[in-house]
Amino acid sequence: VFVRALDDALRRDEIDFAVHSLKDVPTEYAEDLLMAAVPARADVRDALVVASRHSSRTVQELPQGAKVATASPRRVAQLLRLRPDLETLTMAGNVDTRLRRLEEGRADALILACAGLDRLSFGDRITLRIPLDELLSAPAQGALGISCRRDDADAAAAIATLDDPLASAAAAAERSLLNALRAGCRAPVAALATPGEKGTLVLRARVLALDGSEMLEDVATGLATDPGWLGRLLADRLLSRGAQRLV
Repeated sequence: VFVRALDDALRRDEIDFAVHSLKDVPTEYAEDLLMAAVPARADVRDALVVASRHSSRTVQELPQGAKVATASPRRVAQLLRLRPDLETLTMAGNVDTRLRRLEEGRADALILACAGLDRLSFGDRITLRIPLDELLSAPAQGALGISCRRDDADAAAAIATLDDPLASAAAAAERSLLNALRAGCRAPVAALATPGEKGTLVLRARVLALDGSEMLEDVATGLATDPGWLGRLLADRLLSRGAQRLV
């Protein structure tokens, strides 16, 4: 909804560019608009925020049957693989509202993106930046995408100066995988591309059952200059192992 509202403002010439949370942007972006830059990426990890009434510092230390608020199927599936006893629930509201409701007792912990909390100056509320081995991040998590009208050459040139080639390539590989899996941002899919040797990217991905009972995981390496190919390659491997059934 937010992406569409900003894109429509671009089309109406009300704004010259829009800044999106890239993980929320459809993998097949509007043809009349251009994703002109992906700046340097923020922390890609998920954040565990534990209510102050608890002494827990990790997912493993949460009380038996603790209520953890998150609306993300990817986070739910990976959490339940770590702790099948946890109860996950959806908590509506913006970040400060959810933090307040956490302290009111509506949940024992929250899972949010580190990047969002850091950008909103709530980084000090993070109990743990969850290791990626436990919760692998969403495709393009922590990345911003700056878009403009495709026919606005001046805006595109100005925005391009903010582009970080490595962040852009990594996000492109992750989004290519998501697209090839025919999965959206609400699917239980995790992916992260990191720099490899000699101009390569290493792409790691997980596809999970919603209840965490099953997980397919794989890794592939490819040239950073062709991130789309890398994403499709890894998606094909996962699909050959039955990923479509889980997605």
